[in-house]
Amino acid sequence: GGGLPPPRAAPRGKRQRFVDKNGRCNVQHGNLGGETSRYLSDLFTTLVDLKWRWNLFIFILTYTVAWLFMASMWWVIAYMRGDLNKAHDDSYTPCVANVYNFPSAFLFFIETEATIGYGYRYITDKCPEGIILFLFQSILGSIVDAFLIGCMFIKMSQPKKRAETLMFSEHAAISMRDGKLTLMFRVGNLRNSHMVSAQIRCKLLKSRQTPEGEFLPLDQLELDVGFSTGADQLFLVSPLTICHVIDAKSPFYDLSQRSMQTEQFEIVVILEGIVETTGMTCQARTSYTEDEVLWGHRFFPVISLEEGFFKVDYSQFHATFEVPTPPYSVKEQEEMLLMSSPLIAPAVSNSKERNNSVECLDGLDEVGTKLPSKLQKITGREDFPKKLLRMSSTTSEKAYSMGDLPMKLQRISSVPGNSEEKLVSKTTKMMSDPISQSVADLPPKLQKLSGGGRMEGNLPPKLRKMNSDRFT
Repeated sequence: GGGLPPPRAAPRGKRQRFVDKNGRCNVQHGNLGGETSRYLSDLFTTLVDLKWRWNLFIFILTYTVAWLFMASMWWVIAYMRGDLNKAHDDSYTPCVANVYNFPSAFLFFIETEATIGYGYRYITDKCPEGIILFLFQSILGSIVDAFLIGCMFIKMSQPKKRAETLMFSEHAAISMRDGKLTLMFRVGNLRNSHMVSAQIRCKLLKSRQTPEGEFLPLDQLELDVGFSTGADQLFLVSPLTICHVIDAKSPFYDLSQRSMQTEQFEIVVILEGIVETTGMTCQARTSYTEDEVLWGHRFFPVISLEEGFFKVDYSQFHATFEVPTPPYSVKEQEEMLLMSSPLIAPAVSNSKERNNSVECLDGLDEVGTKLPSKLQKITGREDFPKKLLRMSSTTSEKAYSMGDLPMKLQRISSVPGNSEEKLVSKTTKMMSDPISQSVADLPPKLQKLSGGGRMEGNLPPKLRKMNSDRFT
């Protein structure tokens, strides 16, 4: 019969973020104890930080209580003086004219507080306690108005609402740019008003353990997005692509496409600037988790030139496309470069193995065009002849002069037909096989070059002519 179905894999839980995509931080403060009194010491900021529903509730409740309290005070004065019973007596002068009961006292207070003054109810000069209460009401009303209306105004004009029109790309991308592995994301401004002195910062949140055994659950590391060069200062008129170059100083130095499957990190992006219209500082935030970083992708261009202006197509703001990108980390690429390079590998080998290193220079011109930029930069330095001489010298080092080797090696390096794979195999063979130190074991070309230790006067005419052309 049919057996039980295979158990299904447990669904992967939702990734817990430290900062949401909209910039909200998922942090709750608990067990404050007696520290809650600090909130009351800064009551204005506390009210501004509250949600709108609580702000409106406090606004309405404060005015309602204040109105009822002050209306009750006017009613108490009228009651104590007996104005409620003699209000209709034309020969009697009450404290407040035409106040018969609590509703009429409440209406008088509202007319006074709102400075409406219909003229039917008014205070008289026969009531000193009423005049004192009127002064107290004016001062208290001004304080309540300034506090609550000011709180509502600040909350409505908060610069965080300006952040709603600052966009971040949904994904970050890692690909090659200018010959370097680069982490990129995009930021844009939807309004025509600018962000003055806009600056962007990036933080990497990742748990780690120190060598002393201390566990840091959310360690914050800085991601350089141009602080040293000033590239973090943005002129945010059109969408910009923010770049973090992954090098030896980057926390992503050993991050590869394969290791991203097991890594767990979060990149927090913080954009700050001054709102041009209000002059207030605004901060927009977002984050990218490891599953939102696309390896081997690049962003679509969004700017096109129209008649007399540049047009930004925000439909392509989040779009990316794949580009050829090595799946290795920068650390792995540098290690492979170190092993395959004909200029660097002999430096870490035994000094007895230097005899045959010139053998690796066959086809150098052809391979040089395929080498990484770091190696091409090394081969373009002025001390290139000295490096080659030092690498190819024997233990006697007097077999040929300083000026002979570079010109001959330039002839050797121009021989076509070698490939990068042949170069790597020759280097590996050179590193593994024991090499004799005698001149007889040198390659035939070097044997012909050294000639048993002959001096510059015995060189072939062609090479002697090339040397004379070089140094004259």
